[in-house]
Amino acid sequence: MDEREIITRFKAGLLEREQAVWLLAERRRTPGRVPVAVAVSGGAGTAPERTEPIKLWFCSNDELDPGLAVTLAGHWLDAQEQEIADRFLFERDRRQYLVAHALVRRVLALESGLPEAEAVIWRSERGRPFLRPPTAGLPRGGEELDFNLSHAGGHNLLGVVRSHRIGVDVERVDRGEQGLDAIIETFARDEREWVAQAAPGRTRDCRTLRLWTLKEAYSKARGLGLGLPFDSFSFTLDEERGVLGFRPPESEGALPWRFLELEPEPGVLAAVALLAGTGVSSVLQLHRGFPWSREAPELLALPVPVAGL
Repeated sequence: MDEREIITRFKAGLLEREQAVWLLAERRRTPGRVPVAVAVSGGAGTAPERTEPIKLWFCSNDELDPGLAVTLAGHWLDAQEQEIADRFLFERDRRQYLVAHALVRRVLALESGLPEAEAVIWRSERGRPFLRPPTAGLPRGGEELDFNLSHAGGHNLLGVVRSHRIGVDVERVDRGEQGLDAIIETFARDEREWVAQAAPGRTRDCRTLRLWTLKEAYSKARGLGLGLPFDSFSFTLDEERGVLGFRPPESEGALPWRFLELEPEPGVLAAVALLAGTGVSSVLQLHRGFPWSREAPELLALPVPVAGL
């Protein structure tokens, strides 16, 4: 991407300040370099290189033996992650954290070429994690890589993209005693009305969690988290699955987004939000299990972009 796109994405809140500074410095240090995602191979009239697909990993805690998760975390996680892991009072919560963050480091190693323990993960002022690229760039896959993690009820979801930003969220429909009324109250008025039209029980719960996962994924892609009021933007959804319309916050404008809804296993709902743009693939690879090997993923076509209304 050129300097203008870097600055535009920073102003739109799609790049953190430190990311933008690093990319601008790299661009000015090597002004003739063409980004890998849109690079053209030698010779006149040749086609651009194939863009990397968006990649998604779905992994349950059961995919990693508890003792092995502790061992990997001891070797791979940084001091801050180790400290956070030690704070958990309940073993199930600690295990969830260890598996999720071991998954992050393993996938980043596969995608970037950096060893698991050498990946430097820094966080924005709002707490969103980013991979800090080495001064010389990533050993594998170009100059930029973004990831996003979500975990709930023993399930972990990790998304990776080569350019722009990605946001993901996963939730279990069966939330036990955790009611959904408080969640519904955070929605926009038209969304609350759509939820209320469904019969109480699982149908209404699914509508609620479909909206919730989409809102979480979008706000995480923006890097705003709960700092973005969930009633400041809204989705219009198909009865079964799929985003029909999207009204963004007034501060954003009509940027094109791709939204994908998934049910990676029965009773587990997931959502992906990805800013559509140059160099971003429309194909998603869904990987399952802990990534010890490169097993063939499931290929999914991302829906067409939905521009803000």
